[in-house]
Amino acid sequence: MADETQEAGGIHFPFPFTPYAIQKDFMAALYQVLEAGKIGIFESPTGTGKSLSLICGALSWLRDFEQKKRQEEERLLGAGAPASHNGLAPALGLPSSCQGSPGTPGATGEPDWITQFVQKKEERDLVDRLKEEQVRRKKREERLQQIRHNAKLRFAAKRMRQEDEETERLLRLSSEMLATGTEPEQVASGEEELVLAEYESDEEKGVPSGVDMDEDDLDEEHVTKIYYCSRTHSQLAQFVHEVQKSPFGQDTRLVSLGSRQNLCVNGDVRKLGSVQLINDRCVEMQRSKHERKSITEEEEPTRRTRRQEPRATCPFYSYERLQLLRDEVLAGVKDVEQLVALGEEAQACPYYGGRFAIPAAQLVVLPYQMLLHAPTRQAAGIRLQGQVVVIDEAHNLIDTITNIHSVEVRGSQLCQAHSQLLQYTERYGKRLKAKNLMYIKQLLYLLEKFVAVLGGNIKQNPNTQSLSQAGTELKTINDFLFQSKIDNINLFKVRRYCEKSKISRKLLGFTERYGAVLVPSMEQPKLSGFQDFLQSLQPGAMAAPAAPVEVGEDRSPRPASPLMHVEGFLEALTTANQDGRVILSRQGSLSQSSLKFLLLNPAVHFAQVVKECRAVVIAGGTMQPVSDFREQLLAGAGVEAERVVEFSCGHVIPPDHILPLIICSGPSNQMLDFTYQKRGLPQMMDETGRILCNLCNVVPGGVVCFFPSYEYQHQVCTHWEKSGLLARLTIRKKIFQEPRKANRVEQVLLEYSRCIKHCGQAQGTETGALLLSVVGGKMSEGINFSDDLGRCVVMVGMPYPNIMSPELQEKMAYLDQTLPRGPGQARPGKVLVENLCMKAVNQSIGRAIRHQKDFASIVLLDQRYASPAIQAKLPAWIRDRVEVKATFGPAFAALRKFHREKAGLC
Repeated sequence: MADETQEAGGIHFPFPFTPYAIQKDFMAALYQVLEAGKIGIFESPTGTGKSLSLICGALSWLRDFEQKKRQEEERLLGAGAPASHNGLAPALGLPSSCQGSPGTPGATGEPDWITQFVQKKEERDLVDRLKEEQVRRKKREERLQQIRHNAKLRFAAKRMRQEDEETERLLRLSSEMLATGTEPEQVASGEEELVLAEYESDEEKGVPSGVDMDEDDLDEEHVTKIYYCSRTHSQLAQFVHEVQKSPFGQDTRLVSLGSRQNLCVNGDVRKLGSVQLINDRCVEMQRSKHERKSITEEEEPTRRTRRQEPRATCPFYSYERLQLLRDEVLAGVKDVEQLVALGEEAQACPYYGGRFAIPAAQLVVLPYQMLLHAPTRQAAGIRLQGQVVVIDEAHNLIDTITNIHSVEVRGSQLCQAHSQLLQYTERYGKRLKAKNLMYIKQLLYLLEKFVAVLGGNIKQNPNTQSLSQAGTELKTINDFLFQSKIDNINLFKVRRYCEKSKISRKLLGFTERYGAVLVPSMEQPKLSGFQDFLQSLQPGAMAAPAAPVEVGEDRSPRPASPLMHVEGFLEALTTANQDGRVILSRQGSLSQSSLKFLLLNPAVHFAQVVKECRAVVIAGGTMQPVSDFREQLLAGAGVEAERVVEFSCGHVIPPDHILPLIICSGPSNQMLDFTYQKRGLPQMMDETGRILCNLCNVVPGGVVCFFPSYEYQHQVCTHWEKSGLLARLTIRKKIFQEPRKANRVEQVLLEYSRCIKHCGQAQGTETGALLLSVVGGKMSEGINFSDDLGRCVVMVGMPYPNIMSPELQEKMAYLDQTLPRGPGQARPGKVLVENLCMKAVNQSIGRAIRHQKDFASIVLLDQRYASPAIQAKLPAWIRDRVEVKATFGPAFAALRKFHREKAGLC
C-alpha cells in the first residue's frame, strides 16, 4: 500500500498504511514527549504496531526539529540576530549570553559594554561555526547522494584494499632484504610489548581522566539523533527491517552497532571465540598499527636490528576504506548482517566503520549493554548530550542495569590472578618503574586479602583447599573493606591504574606467550610451592614450557585473564556504600567459593543517561506495573515527577476477541491455592489436571500452560503420569514440554506447530496440542503464539520469586529503608515481590493475541488473582475485561461459549 500522511494532534506523520487510532495517539504522545524533553513510559500491547509507531513518531519529530534548526540557522546567518526561541538555542550551540536580550546586564555584574562585546564576539564565532557546519553537511549529503546513485563507488574500497596489499608486500620484501645479516640481541623476541610502560597518574600528567586521543577518529560534529536500543540482536534486526519498510526507509541515516564478536570480519580474530579475547586482539592490532605509524625513517634501521617478530596489524583497518564504508553505511538502512556483508565486500572493518558513522547518523540502533554501561558507551564513541534515547522491550530494564553492574569473582580466579601476577613481576620486575611495582604490590595484596576473607590461603591449591565454614554472608561495602583489611588502599587509584596501564592485557599476553601454565625457575624458590596448584588450574597442561610458544603455532581459544574479572570487582567496590552489597559465598572448597557485588540501586547508573539526554522513552508491550520504573529508577535518578509522562493504549482487537478469566476453584470445588506450601499437595495437582482436561475438550488448536518453575512442572507431570491424568489429556491434545536446553527450543516449537496444523486438517479426536511451559523460561518471552498456536493461555499459580534468596531479601530491605511509604500502603519490599511476580505473568500471557483478527482466552488459576490489588497490576487491555469466577462451572460455560462463537473465524 502506498505511504500515507496521517495527522494527529496537528502533526503530520508519514505512515505506510492507514494506522489504528491507538497508533495515532501513540505517535502524538511520543512527539510531545520528545518536543518537551520529558521522560516517557509507553505501553503498547504486542500486535498493535508499536515498532512502527515508534519509528514514524520519533522520526517525524526529528524531521521537524532538523527543519526548524535549519530555518533558525538561515535566519541567524542572514540577520545576524541571536536565536532565542523554539528551544533550539542549545541545539545550535548558543552560549547562554546569546540567549537573552542584548541590553540585559550580565549576571556577573560586568558593565554593559563588556557584556555586549562578549556577546557580539560569541555571535560572530557562532556564525562562523554554523557556516562551517553547513559546508560539512552539504558535502556529506553530496557524498551520500553519489553513493546512492552510483554503484561504481561501492567498489572503490575493494580497489584500494588491493593497492594496499601490493604496497605492503613490496615493503615486506624490502625489509627482509635490509635485515639480512644482522646480529640478534639478547632480548627475547616480542617481549617488549609485555613490559608495562612507565605509569603516570592523571594528576601527575595534568590531563583530564578518560581522555583517550585517537588520531584516526573522525572529528565530526554529532548531529541530533535518536538512539534506539533493545534486548537482543534479533529484535534490533527486526526493528531495522521495520525502518526499511517505513516511509523513512530511503532517507534516514541509520547505523547498526554491535560487539566486535558480531561485526568482526577478520577470520583470524573471529575464530578466537571468546568476546574478551576478540576485543583484546583487536585493540592490540590497532595499537600495533599506531606504533608502526609513529616510527620515523631514522628509527627504522635501529628497530630492525632487534630481529623481533613484527606484530600483526588488522588488514581491514584502513582510514581511507573506513571513510568509504562509513558513507556507504549512511547511504542506506542496513542491519548488522548487511553491515558485515558490506564490510567483507569493501574489505573494511564494520565495527569501526559503524563507529565512524555515529556522528552523522540520525538513528543509531544498538543493544542494551552498549548504552547502559558507561565505559562501553564511551569506548563506542556514543555521546548522549542533547540526544534522544528510546529503550524498547524495557519491561526488564531494572534487572538489566542491575545485572550489567553486578560482578562475581571465584576463588580459583583470585588465586590464578595472584599467581600469574607474581610470576610476571618475577620475570620483568627489574625492568619496571617504581610506580608500576607499587601498584602491582597493591594488587597482590588485594588478591591475598580477598582469598583470606573467604577463609582460604593464597599459597594453597584452591581445588583441594577446604573451608572451615560454608554458607552465604552479606556485607555492606564498607564492612567488607574493613573485614578484608583493605580500607587503607585507594581503590579509585588502583582501578585507574588497571585501566590506563592495561595490566590485565599484558598479563594475558604473558600467559599466552609462555603457555597455559607457568612454573618458576629453581632460582626462585618462593614460587616453587605453586607448581602443583598451577597444574590443577589448567588440567592437562604441560609441566613447564622452557621456551615461548612459537609464532604461528595453533592455539585453542583461551579464557580471558582472571585479572579482568578482578578489575570488574574492584570497580564495583567503588560504588557508594548504600548502593550495593558484597555477598561472600563459601561452598566447601575455595575454588567453588566466590565474592559477588550486588547492585541495589540501578538509578545511580541510569542517572547519567536521563541527565544528559534531551528526552528518554521507555517502551514495551507489557510495562505494568510501572511503579517500579517511577520509584526505583527515575525518582532515584533525580527525575522530577512532573517530567515523567505515562502512555498506555488498549489492544487493536475487538472486545469480544478476548476472554480473560480468574478461576478460584476447580471442578471438584477444590480451592485453587498454589502457594509454595500447598501447590505440591496431590489434590491440588489432580485439580489442575482436571481443569486442563476440561479446557482441552472445548479449546481448538493450541493450549499453552505456564508453571511457576521447571521443578514444579516436572513434579506435576510425574504425578499425572501415575494417576492417569496424563493419558486422559493426550486423548484431545498431544503434549509437549518446554526443554531446559536452549538449543532444543526451536525443534519443540516446530513440532508443536506441525502437530496443530496437522490436527486442524485431519479433523480427528485429537484437536491440537498442549504445551507445558515455564514462567521466565525460554518460551515466556519473545515467542509468538498467534492464531491456532495459542487459542488459550493458562497460568498455574502465581510465579513469586524465592523470597529466601539473600539477594532478594537485601533488595527488599534496601527499598524499605530508602523509598517513602504512605499511610495504609504496603512496604516497598513487599510491593517489589508482587511486581516481579506480575511482570512475569504479564509477559507470559502476552504471548497470545498477536494481531487485530486474533482471538484467545486467558485463564488465571489461583484465588489470589481475585485481589483488586493484583488485578490492578494486569495490563489495561486485560484488566478492563477480566472476569472473576468463584466456581468452575460458570467459567467452563463461558469458555465453551467463547470458543464455539469464534470457531467460524478460524
